[in-house]
Amino acid sequence: MMDRIRIGTRGSPLALAQARETRSRLMQAHGLEEDRFEIVVISTTGDQIRDRPLSEIGGKGLFTKEIEEALFADAIDLGVHSMKDVPALMPGGLVITAVLPREDPRDALISLKATSLLSLPPNAVLGSSSVRRTAQALRIRPDLKSVQFRGNVETRLRKLSEGVADATFLAVAGLRRLGLAQHISAIIETTEMLPAVAQGAVGIQTKANNHRINNLVEDIHHVDSGDAVACERAFLEVLEGSCRTPIAGHARLEGTSLHFRGHALTLDGVNCFEHQGKSGRQDSLSLGREIGLQVKHSGGSSLW
Repeated sequence: MMDRIRIGTRGSPLALAQARETRSRLMQAHGLEEDRFEIVVISTTGDQIRDRPLSEIGGKGLFTKEIEEALFADAIDLGVHSMKDVPALMPGGLVITAVLPREDPRDALISLKATSLLSLPPNAVLGSSSVRRTAQALRIRPDLKSVQFRGNVETRLRKLSEGVADATFLAVAGLRRLGLAQHISAIIETTEMLPAVAQGAVGIQTKANNHRINNLVEDIHHVDSGDAVACERAFLEVLEGSCRTPIAGHARLEGTSLHFRGHALTLDGVNCFEHQGKSGRQDSLSLGREIGLQVKHSGGSSLW
């Protein structure tokens, strides 16, 4: 009898849903029973500190660090992450072995008062912990007032009902995975608001030298999603993206071609530095880096 496969995850409802999806895909790919797996809940720094903006407590890595430490300690065999939370540069010895089929990458407007960003009342209050979403919204509606809005999906929905804010944004992917898509007031097209890098994608992280687990996990890798996410993360790496800089990017496949559009904004949304391009999918990393360098050159000291 082989040891159980331990899946490390955060404890939020969305994180647990993603861990269960990973388990189901591994079970189906390898004909394994559910009792061959153990879901290990790990509390991360981002989960523990909820009263301050992410940018004040360390930026990227707040939702992955403890899971990565558990991988190094062999307390788990694989970690399941929302790829938008994974820093562009990971600790040496760890790899993203698989990316699951990507859900809808777009943002959703959630509001009890409006069905679009433009139809919100003048000087409406936008609740968001994302500098990207705030900057993009201010670019469209400079009159909006922004307040910090952290917590899981259910917490944010409750805050809206309590009148803490007039609207917020959540990822369409998370709402769908939780069966909460009925709360969406409007889906924001990528032509209006580019999503966060790798939004909607779930990644499986393992130790590079754990060949037994890697062989199992590689079989559930979704190549199209992986190529798109790799392009976006290469863009982010060039920009040295953190939670302090509004950065967005989206790659889409059309046949053998990969189209990428990325931008960075000033915090107030006044300035947006955007570039786009396309390549063969085999050059996804080069495309992401090239667009990243163009954005970095355009933005210069305005962004960093």
